[in-house]
Amino acid sequence: MFFDSWTGLLRVVVVGVCAYAALVVLLRLSGKRTLAKMNAFDLVATVALGSTLATVLLTSDVALAEGVLALALLIGAQFAVAWTSVRVGRFRRAVKSTPALLVWQGRLRDRELREQRVSRSEVLQAVRSQGVGGLDRVAAVVLETDGSFSVIPASSAGGLDALDDVPDVPRG
Repeated sequence: MFFDSWTGLLRVVVVGVCAYAALVVLLRLSGKRTLAKMNAFDLVATVALGSTLATVLLTSDVALAEGVLALALLIGAQFAVAWTSVRVGRFRRAVKSTPALLVWQGRLRDRELREQRVSRSEVLQAVRSQGVGGLDRVAAVVLETDGSFSVIPASSAGGLDALDDVPDVPRG
């Protein structure tokens, strides 16, 4: 229960170092976008990479070569999805969500809050975390595609062209 053999421990060390090195090399080759915090698919890829690495380390039934191939497959799939979503609009809409406008000109958009399953308290917390004391001082709050909140204070709103990709922004 506490100890099987020195061989098992040695396997974890050797395979762990090799698998980790292979993962780092594969991630460097695939580019910065592979582990970006962007959307649900990125989260799935990141969790799957961690799970695969753990399986390779702790399961003696999985050879190092099989584990490295599995890591490469996951990274390749994530790369293919990211590459395709940048180039094909229909595909992008299928795999990525769109940002949602939760506050506009100091007013909560209750319908959008309900649709996005975001509470008023969560929006107020995001506003406070930006050092803004009241909604009347907020031009917009956007729920981003990665689940984070972007708060644009009225004092620094400018032309609001940063909201060009956010649906339902009142224009004019």
